[in-house]
Amino acid sequence: MSEPSATPPGPTGPERRRRKPGRRRAVLIAAACVCAAAATAVVVQEVSSTDASNGSSGTVRLREPTEAEKDVLHDAEQRLLRDCMGEHGFEYRTAVRQPVPEAREFPYVVDDTDWARRHGYGSDIERRLEEIRRDDPNQRYFRSLPAGRRAAALAAANGERPTGLTVKTPDGLRLTRSTQGRRAEAERRLYGDLGAWFQARSTMDALRQLRTGRVTADPAFAEAARPWARCMRAAGHDYADPAALRRALPPPEHPLPREREVALAVAEATCARESGLAVTARRLDGKYDTELRRRYRAAVNTGLRLQLAALPRARTLIGTGEGQHP
Repeated sequence: MSEPSATPPGPTGPERRRRKPGRRRAVLIAAACVCAAAATAVVVQEVSSTDASNGSSGTVRLREPTEAEKDVLHDAEQRLLRDCMGEHGFEYRTAVRQPVPEAREFPYVVDDTDWARRHGYGSDIERRLEEIRRDDPNQRYFRSLPAGRRAAALAAANGERPTGLTVKTPDGLRLTRSTQGRRAEAERRLYGDLGAWFQARSTMDALRQLRTGRVTADPAFAEAARPWARCMRAAGHDYADPAALRRALPPPEHPLPREREVALAVAEATCARESGLAVTARRLDGKYDTELRRRYRAAVNTGLRLQLAALPRARTLIGTGEGQHP
């Protein structure tokens, strides 16, 4: 189950959709929940993967921020966005990074039987997230504005046009965003170099998707899925692999009856552990994570460096409550 962003619509980072070569299309991304999740336009164009590579220079492997540190960075950016929008006459209420802490991602196979017993495939979590989306005060505020004010709020949050910064990502896309607007200003203040941060974050987002694709395409994954399928058939569930099971599930708004959902998820997790598929998926995930990070080391290290360097500023903002611009 994928974990949605705190205040939709749209993901919190540049949205990636596969495009035919040479086609351009504007897509919308959430402005980190700015002013009722006002959307920043990002122009996406497919480019060659070799053109997107940013080399393998550098030798230092920086540590990842902890989940608690990511919360600090998120909260500081939210504080800056709130104050920036307030300076322009718009209300904004900050949102937490993980509105439902129990939400989990299982990109390959559900392998946590305890989680499966509590949540099945997460339909209960989806309902809670939908309630959060429906009751979001920023959404209500944005919808309450007259049309002219809504347009002004979008421009204040995201800039007038999605131009100013262009980056290439490892999954073959060219993304363009504005250097203006309160969201850009908040990121610039927090991370210092807006262009470097946009490139690094876009690269790291793309690597997650590339890694998942490489794991599921690896022959070792298919080989490990065969005993998983036999285990599932023995339990009364005939699926060739976890992806086939996932395709057979009903949409989140019409989930299976609770008992059936939990029983199926528990069977999947049990078979994932007993068949060795869970171990194989973790091994392959680590393998491709290492390979991709090595190939795009410069951008990954830049992203980690900017995040770690931003932590003292973020802690100061949260600790003192001062988010006003100099």
